[in-house]
Amino acid sequence: MLNPHLKKMFKWVLYSIALVILVILLGLGYFFRTAFYNRFVFYPQEQSAWNELRAQRIEPSLDDGWNDYPGVCHSHSELSHDSQVPFERILEVLKKENRKFICMSDHCIDGKADYSLQWRGKHEGVVFIPGFEMPHGFMPWGLPSNTVLNCNDEPEKLAREIAQNGGILFFAHSEEDRKWHIPELVGMEIYNIHTNFKSLTRNYLIFTLIPNILVNINKYHEQLLRSIFSPLTQVISKWDELNISRKIVGIAGNDCHENTGLVGKITPQGTLSIEDTSPDKIAEYKLNFFSRIFLRILFGKLEPNRVLFHIQLDPYDLMVRYVATHILARELTEESVLDALKNGRVYIGFDMIVDSTGFVYFAEGNGVKKVIGEKIEFTPDLILKMASPVPCKFIIFRHGVKVAEGEGREYMWKPGEKGKYRVEAHLKVNNSWVPWVYTNPIEVY
Repeated sequence: MLNPHLKKMFKWVLYSIALVILVILLGLGYFFRTAFYNRFVFYPQEQSAWNELRAQRIEPSLDDGWNDYPGVCHSHSELSHDSQVPFERILEVLKKENRKFICMSDHCIDGKADYSLQWRGKHEGVVFIPGFEMPHGFMPWGLPSNTVLNCNDEPEKLAREIAQNGGILFFAHSEEDRKWHIPELVGMEIYNIHTNFKSLTRNYLIFTLIPNILVNINKYHEQLLRSIFSPLTQVISKWDELNISRKIVGIAGNDCHENTGLVGKITPQGTLSIEDTSPDKIAEYKLNFFSRIFLRILFGKLEPNRVLFHIQLDPYDLMVRYVATHILARELTEESVLDALKNGRVYIGFDMIVDSTGFVYFAEGNGVKKVIGEKIEFTPDLILKMASPVPCKFIIFRHGVKVAEGEGREYMWKPGEKGKYRVEAHLKVNNSWVPWVYTNPIEVY
């Protein structure tokens, strides 16, 4: 029989252990509270709302007379130092996600942009257009395959060389300081997924995003990735301001890398290696008896070279699906894609929510019809027409100022003055209006 003194002490030890366990559980519950709410309440509601919108999708009855081709602008391959994705897999993803073209933007290699290194032309129905992401945000496309640019040239000189060789110059990461005065500039990103990532605070990353990833990445990956979205209002304002005095085409930057993730595997030496998917080794740990038991419980046999876990926040297919740059063209060729990008026959759609292909915005007056990126004369009978494959809110902006809005599948509005008019379409998701489509403007002169 235990000594009453020892019995009492043993009881208090058990109480203390139970209290510590309770405190740990309460702490974990608090840390994961938002993630669990998303898992069991918010994300299921959001997924249901997306599915309901997708079920309502029908082709608009209005016709602008052009073909709508969704594609990807700003994307990296294994040629970039921070991506491992080969062109064969990129093609596989593009076909799966129904993207018709891709404008590449690999990082410079040893300070050079060699346009002979990337895929070019139509591959199994998908048009590949070579391109590089350079200092100062330069992202030129349409240069001949024998072009080799010095990425470290002065921006003004480099811009002239790009234009002289038939290329079109876009700016990536428009939230950063850029050489907006350069006359050769054709367009800019008005959205970039990576820009949203960069804007996340340290507290948000630690206390919201990380627990959200751990709890929701397997079941609600789309909703998890979408949760970082916020409209780039300052970038949009800059775009509107620039377009008052010149023409600057707006596109979306998918910024595909597939490099935001962690891989844990057992090495031939029996250690645990943790790498990110850039790829860079972050750490290597020697395993003791207890850590081996713990890993075995979680992942099974600890065989050499076996991958135990792979957490990937930005898989290539989801980054492609997230947003699309749609071009209006007569046919699908490199020349027609570049012509549409140069002339602004472009709108962007956040197609992960619901496919925006077929969205229509054009102007009609005096027997003339003009689409996004084009000019039309101001006449008394001029009318702006727009139509959507799903119900939405149409918002018309003139020089960045909202001038009209309407809800439904179609909307028509008569402008009262000259100017540049662009359209946003917002979707109602769980009683909140969220941005879905941004068109380039039609100029009324």
